[in-house]
Amino acid sequence: MELPEFPPGLSARVELTVTDADTAQALGSGDVPVLATPRVLALAEAATVAATARHLPGGLTTVGVRAEINHLVPTPVGGSVHALATLAKAEGRKLYFEVVVRMGETLAAEVLVERMMLDRQRFIEKTLS
Repeated sequence: MELPEFPPGLSARVELTVTDADTAQALGSGDVPVLATPRVLALAEAATVAATARHLPGGLTTVGVRAEINHLVPTPVGGSVHALATLAKAEGRKLYFEVVVRMGETLAAEVLVERMMLDRQRFIEKTLS
């Protein structure tokens, strides 16, 4: 498998308007009606996937293997956040992203995400066996 080269600085942004389904109450991570930390992580990962999607050759994918999150401020239902993922470095099959999540200009979360490039079909076959 020949791996593509990803330049540091590669980035993508995704947005979310918080609904009841995105809250800590709905996801079971707490009992308050604000954006859940697991949903922040999912948003951050979506931004990392978007950053690499156009650059991956057919047959390759990435999977999340590690994350570190600092959820700093609550976002209420109806509030909007955006996640900007930036590739900090690539080492072989590993991609290291820094993600900032903002509510307007306010820093809502910082997330470090490590993803691994792999052969999609082999991964699925291995999972099913």
